[in-house]
Amino acid sequence: MDGNTVDLELIKTAVKMILQAVGENPDRPGLIETPTRVAKMYAEMFAGIKGDPGRHLRVTFPENYDEMVVVKDIPFTSMCEHHLLPFTGVAHVAYIPNGKVVGLSKLARVVEDVSKRPQVQERMTQTIADLMDKELKCTGVAVFLEAEHSCMCIRGVKKHGCTTITSVLRGVFKTNLSTRAEVLSLINQKSS
Repeated sequence: MDGNTVDLELIKTAVKMILQAVGENPDRPGLIETPTRVAKMYAEMFAGIKGDPGRHLRVTFPENYDEMVVVKDIPFTSMCEHHLLPFTGVAHVAYIPNGKVVGLSKLARVVEDVSKRPQVQERMTQTIADLMDKELKCTGVAVFLEAEHSCMCIRGVKKHGCTTITSVLRGVFKTNLSTRAEVLSLINQKSS
């Protein structure tokens, strides 16, 4: 096993043990391939643990543009570290360049890479903002995540349709109320 992969065999063994622990027969026809499928799913869901999502922000282009750049409704699925259940939603990211811009798709790639690890939504929001702030050295960064958490829907309180919103504001998005209001207005604006 190298540093960028998971131990599929160990996961398969663990899944078989879980199935046995809940009273199932992991060798019955409907479950025989389940450990392999779960191992592959975990490899995919946790592919961002060892990666460096900041790499996407290191190729920039000089540009004399100092207005807001907003990419909204970036879909993601991540895994809650408390119950190993998914949370799914959208990210909205914004920045104000300081002499350089980054490819728009790179912002979506950062969200995707950061989402592929066990975590809480608050940390995911913070991590994306930290990466943008560090790599782009921009005038301001705003990150908002809206997600529905399976751990609230299918267990415990069992409340479907609840959305959790987290935000991190840096630079002028934090210090300038009109800039903050502008980014919120753009994010809340319905797409045509």
